[in-house]
Amino acid sequence: MVKHNNVVPSGHFRKHWQNYVKCWFNQPARKTRRRAARQKKAVKIFPRPTAGPLRPIVHGQTLKYNMKLRSGKGFSLEELKAAGIPKKLAPTVGISVDHRRRNCSLEGFQTNVQRLKTYKAKLVVFPRRNNKFKAGDSTLEELATATQVSGPILPIVHEKPSVELVKVTGEMKSFKAYDKLRLERTNARHVGVRAKRAAEAEKEEKK
Repeated sequence: MVKHNNVVPSGHFRKHWQNYVKCWFNQPARKTRRRAARQKKAVKIFPRPTAGPLRPIVHGQTLKYNMKLRSGKGFSLEELKAAGIPKKLAPTVGISVDHRRRNCSLEGFQTNVQRLKTYKAKLVVFPRRNNKFKAGDSTLEELATATQVSGPILPIVHEKPSVELVKVTGEMKSFKAYDKLRLERTNARHVGVRAKRAAEAEKEEKK
């Protein structure tokens, strides 16, 4: 409903309307083209994974997103060292490296080291030249059974928080949260005065 004494709205949006409309008729064809390009790339980079190199698990920036897990740019040099992977070898076997990254938490460091070790155990390294095997290359049996990984490599698993159900007791029902908060707030406000009084009383007792 129109309120107040304003001009009656009657916008004349009919002049050259074709200039202000954007059509998207090429969407289905673009979708087909992108799909064909993905398939072509998968054939070109075979037997490497289609999703690209392995990425670390990191926490989002800022207070709003730091509880969420996501994939980072690359593994730190400390993580690679702990996993026993040389920093120059890592990019050649599909592991992304970020030399600027620092490990701020032990938990995140251990998670990524374990991620590297899991990847290393599953890794199949093809020889650069056929029938000329070098140290670190996989065996013929492993090469025969190797397949190209499609989709994310070692996808991030988000753990669901578990909820523990508890029976409501009489003590819980009788507990008055507001009164408790007010009491604690008063105690916090008077902590300095009470400490001073206790110190003065102690001095008088010594006299």
